Amino acid sequence: MYFASPASAAWHEAKSKHFIIFANESEAEIRAYAEKLERFDQAVRYIRKMGDPPLTDAGRVTIFALTNESAIEKLTGYQGIRGLYESTAAGSTAFVPRRSGMRMVQGMSNGTGTEKDTLTGEAVFLHEYAHHLQLQQWSGVMPAWVSEGFAEFFATADMDQAGNVTIGKFPSWRSWEVFLGTGLSAEDMVAADFDKLQWYESIALYGRAWLLTHYLNLSDGRKGQLGRYLEGLDKGMRPIDSAKAAFGDLKLLSKDLDAYAAPRNFLAFTIDGKVLSPGSVSVRALSPGEAAMMPSRMRSKYKYEMGTGTAREIANQARSAAAPFPSEPTVQGYLAEAEFDGKNYAAAEAAADRALAVNPAAVQALVYKGKARMALAKASPQSADWKQIRALFLKANNLDTENAEPLALFFETFAAAGERPTKNAVDALIYAIDLAPQDDDLRRTVTRQLLADGRVPEAKSMFAAVAYNPHGEKKERAANSRIMAAIARGDTKDAIALIDAKIEEERKKKA
Repeated sequence: MYFASPASAAWHEAKSKHFIIFANESEAEIRAYAEKLERFDQAVRYIRKMGDPPLTDAGRVTIFALTNESAIEKLTGYQGIRGLYESTAAGSTAFVPRRSGMRMVQGMSNGTGTEKDTLTGEAVFLHEYAHHLQLQQWSGVMPAWVSEGFAEFFATADMDQAGNVTIGKFPSWRSWEVFLGTGLSAEDMVAADFDKLQWYESIALYGRAWLLTHYLNLSDGRKGQLGRYLEGLDKGMRPIDSAKAAFGDLKLLSKDLDAYAAPRNFLAFTIDGKVLSPGSVSVRALSPGEAAMMPSRMRSKYKYEMGTGTAREIANQARSAAAPFPSEPTVQGYLAEAEFDGKNYAAAEAAADRALAVNPAAVQALVYKGKARMALAKASPQSADWKQIRALFLKANNLDTENAEPLALFFETFAAAGERPTKNAVDALIYAIDLAPQDDDLRRTVTRQLLADGRVPEAKSMFAAVAYNPHGEKKERAANSRIMAAIARGDTKDAIALIDAKIEEERKKKA
């Protein structure tokens, strides 16, 4: 698989406070891109009054900046896809096209029927990164319309060359949903029953949620109502009851929302770049070995629907690229990941050992050495040395205490060994979800453990982000709803059984 890049460019890595970016671009281009994304991050934090704690590499979002949308399509095998974002305990990864070629005539926001706009890969990324930031400070109930309205609200951010950031612009790619909306009213949305929506209403939800978010945040007449609505949900009120208490007459809310949209002229506001602190950006050229690994590296990081056949093909590609660089720890760490995904566990451990021989503090190599040994231990439990496996994850944690993956894996070793987790292991698991709140699989595991420990209110709060996630197939959303209902009625046994069934289903998908 080939990803086209300018002939004059070379692979560079840009590292800023919140991002690690790989791009086959010049040093100046990748630096400017990193600074632009940092200004967006700071603007969202400024508006939301969010903290900004220091991050290690594990907490930064890794971005692969590809040439265009065609490169994203080649990577994924899906036509029309414009960007990707995934977040797990192993870290957050995005694939973003630097140039977009698809233009879409929307023609509704100015009433003339002539307006053109582009849903770019960058807008897709800003939407997903807004979700990323949203979950950093949100632990309560989050209805679908709040989640998506928040992300769409920030997806249209415009960062100019002077460093100013404009927020709240109309997402013209949502014109149809905003202005026609298929009858999806404010009353429908705040009732927060996503599963009862028709398919066309589910699509309309994104644009209508943007409109309601814009209205509640930027109009003068309903200040504080959104906060009261969410507080009611966190106290256990039914969405419809919390909505009535916060917004009053819901039919009037719907009428007011339609009246707000009617002029087709929406307020946006600009944050002066002088109040934002994007910080410094360091840029380096990749080594020849790292550059040689980039095609397989990107394919390896895109794990969605990765079957065993594809994983082994990627491992073969990575093995060939890594062969000339046996003493380069980063290259061998990348190879260890690809070999592990291809279920070549002995080869994965060997690659990790080569990396550790040169750099004993290579966290990724320690993680994949431990993962490979754990996989081998599951296959041959009679010869398993769980103490040694746990020591690898503990060493990785000591080297990077803010990396969620070693913590989650340390906890996982107890289930794999058929042992009751220690208090230290449970504490590690719970800290892992604090570090990686976007990982739904990890959140299920934490919820299960909280239920097993009799911490039902905490389990309910923990599972809320999964239960109200609008993404995924209807079957999955229904399964999450059943789990949440069992937790809400205090049926711990049923909730654990349902979670176990879901965990097993996910395990079989990845087997």
